Amino acid sequence: MEVMNRKLSESDATNRRLEFPAGSLWAFPMPDGQNSVEFVASDIHEQQWRLKVSVRNERRYSKPWLKGEWGDYVHQKQLRKGDRVILTMNDEENGERIYRIGAERKLFGFWYSIDEQQ
Repeated sequence: MEVMNRKLSESDATNRRLEFPAGSLWAFPMPDGQNSVEFVASDIHEQQWRLKVSVRNERRYSKPWLKGEWGDYVHQKQLRKGDRVILTMNDEENGERIYRIGAERKLFGFWYSIDEQQ
């Protein structure tokens, strides 16, 4: 199930965090009293990325952020503004949630997997 499909802004690609769509928070239940949850997402090569979704406590800046190893992921995949990141989640029969992350780049009007090029 797709959790997020987001085109990267300049800030997403150069900072160590990604502005996370608030509409995707349903996939990350946060324990009462906490404003963040950590999870692991695997890429197509089964490399695991430790990520963290955070919601700010101040009302003025309520936008969620994806942090953790996001900056390392951007660096390794050589992501830039305009690339697309897709995060999916599957609930296993044992109750475990499996997250997958992938990146794509648009060339000549078509989206191509960056992961498959590496």
